[in-house]
Amino acid sequence: MQIRVAFLGPEGTYAEKAALALAELEKIPKPDLIPCKGLRAVIEHLANNLCEKAVVPVENSVEGGVTATLDTLWAHPELSISRALVLPIKHSLFSSGTLSEISEVLSHPQALAQCNEWLTKNLPNALQLSTSSTAEAVKMVYGSRFRAAISSRSAGETAGLKELAFPINDIEGNRTRFLLLKKEKSTQTGDIGSFAFSLKTNVPGALLKALKCIADLGLNMSRIESRPSKRELGEYIFFVDIELSASKSDNYERLIRVLEPLCEHLVSFGVYPSSEIQKS
Repeated sequence: MQIRVAFLGPEGTYAEKAALALAELEKIPKPDLIPCKGLRAVIEHLANNLCEKAVVPVENSVEGGVTATLDTLWAHPELSISRALVLPIKHSLFSSGTLSEISEVLSHPQALAQCNEWLTKNLPNALQLSTSSTAEAVKMVYGSRFRAAISSRSAGETAGLKELAFPINDIEGNRTRFLLLKKEKSTQTGDIGSFAFSLKTNVPGALLKALKCIADLGLNMSRIESRPSKRELGEYIFFVDIELSASKSDNYERLIRVLEPLCEHLVSFGVYPSSEIQKS
């Protein structure tokens, strides 16, 4: 059976590139890639059994966590992570016009933010317009001389647009971490364990007590991020990544057991391997 993999579409996005690389790492032959409009739609495709795998960005080295991914993952505790991939991100500016003609720049909000300094310096009067993806921006500017799109080189070149500048991201080491999701619980081993939790009580020391459980097992957090619970002001959900080694792989399950009594809700996304692509 051909494995269906949902990703943030349309074709030509960084997510598609990540999906192909993750499928290769997981030895998924000729995956059936399903482009979706919006990150919530990608995850809900998997939750609703419209695909077998889903690929979503979870964290950018410049802009931090991808909130739409985090919020939707919390809403679907039946999902787990198969693998992570860090992808270098280098943005180009594409148009059918010239740089001096550009009055509007379109792209995904994360891409716009990652190129903010360049845009302020080179196109200070241009209106910045958000789109659902970088590849969608490319489609929307085709044929326009006053509009430009921020996207990957491959997306702009495939569309037949002119590259006006490259690279335009403000930070040279710009990278995004993508997750490959599945619907069953993870049984893999790997170098990262991920979970999210909300606390039973919002009192002094409650979070410290939970974090002490991590330290007591000799585990190191590579990421901790909070998101509002959306139920009441001051109530948060915490997303945590734990670094694991072969000698400490059993400590992840021990940690989950120790944390559970302290938490109102705790969702384990499992243990999984992480890889990195060095060149874009």
